[in-house]
Amino acid sequence: MQVDIKTGLFTEIDYHCSPNQDERPDSQDITGIVIHNISLPPGEFGGGWIDDLFLNRLDPSAHPYFKHIADVRVSAHLLIRRNGEVVQYVPFHQRAWHAGISLWDDRARCNDFTIGIELEGCDDQTFETVQYEILVKKIRALVLAYPQLSLDRIVGHSDIAPERKTDPGPCFDWSYFRSVLES
Repeated sequence: MQVDIKTGLFTEIDYHCSPNQDERPDSQDITGIVIHNISLPPGEFGGGWIDDLFLNRLDPSAHPYFKHIADVRVSAHLLIRRNGEVVQYVPFHQRAWHAGISLWDDRARCNDFTIGIELEGCDDQTFETVQYEILVKKIRALVLAYPQLSLDRIVGHSDIAPERKTDPGPCFDWSYFRSVLES
């Protein structure tokens, strides 16, 4: 799989166009990757709730937790599900709304210059091996497509918003991820 530079989309994966995107201040300034985790409802996997959140169609009556987030407008560039399936929501040259208030290397507004990748998971459960494998494949393809990216410019959401966020969480195995990425 590779990135079609014209469209900003991976070839051969599902694209569900999120309305929660806009133009980057500089479409060429893609210099970092932020790893997140998400599960809806929290701690539960599968189903279409993440799609519904990123596509602004989450039903607040479907689960008590959804009442608090149904009106939140968020997105990510990619989601890697527990089974390794990948969905893209925002073209890479567009700004996804994944980082919120954030700071990286003295630069605020990390959405402006990063790619957001969500892993279906949570802070207190291990991620699937296939998720790491797919994450590494996608990152390698992104680095090839966007030469200003590099393998040392990957952080967790908690690294750029430490007072607000904990993801990808303590169960994300950074050592294993880095060893697979660098092999």
